Amino acid sequence: MATESNNRVADFFNGLSRLWGKPKPPKQYQYLIDLMKAAKVEVEKGLSNKEVKQIEAMYGFTFPPDYREFLQLVLPVSKSFTNWRLALTSVEARAAIESELNWPLEGIEFDIEHNDFWLEVWGKKPSTLEEMFLVAKQKVEAAPKLIPIYGHRFIPAEPHEVNNPVFSVYQTDIIYYGRNLISYLFNEFGAALFPDIEVPDQPRNIPFWSELVEVNFPDED
Repeated sequence: MATESNNRVADFFNGLSRLWGKPKPPKQYQYLIDLMKAAKVEVEKGLSNKEVKQIEAMYGFTFPPDYREFLQLVLPVSKSFTNWRLALTSVEARAAIESELNWPLEGIEFDIEHNDFWLEVWGKKPSTLEEMFLVAKQKVEAAPKLIPIYGHRFIPAEPHEVNNPVFSVYQTDIIYYGRNLISYLFNEFGAALFPDIEVPDQPRNIPFWSELVEVNFPDED
C-alpha cells in the first residue's frame, strides 16, 4: 500500500514538470517527494475526465486549467484536502464541499455582524443586518467563485486560465498565499521556490477578492 502511494507521489511530480514547462533536476525531485512524505500526505489516483465533468456540473463551476491538471495527476485526500472524488458517492462529502464553497461568504458575514466590517465601495451601509448580508451575498455571487484546495486555501475559477493566484481566506483576513498554483504548493509545504520555476511577478488581479486583499495590505503611498 505504501509503495502504491509513493508511486502516485512520483507520478504527481512527473506531471508537475509539465506545469512548470521545464524538467526538474533530480535533487529537486527528491526534495519535493520527501516534503510530501514528511507531511504524510495521502494521495489517490488522479480524477478522470468523466469525474471532473461530474464535479463541475455538481457544483456549477469549471476548474482553472492548472488546478484541473493537478487533480488529474494526483488527488490528495489527507485531512483538510478537498476530496472531490468522494463527493460523487457520499452525501456527507458533497455537503462538506458545499460548506467549503460557502466559507468565504460566511466569513464576510461574520465580520459584518461582529466586527463592523463594511467597504465604502459597497455604497452606503444599510441600516439592518439582513440588508448588509444581502449586499455581501450579491458581491460574492458576482465575483469569481473560489474553489477550495486545502483548508482555507482557495483558487478562483475565473479567469479560466493558468496562473490564477491562491488565496488564504479566513473571514475578511484574505491574503495571497501563492502567486499561482505552483508557488502555493511550495508555500504550503514550507519550501523555497527553485530558480528555474517561472512565477508571475505579481498576483493576477481577481475582481472583488483582490480588493479584500488590498484592505489588509493597502498601498503605502
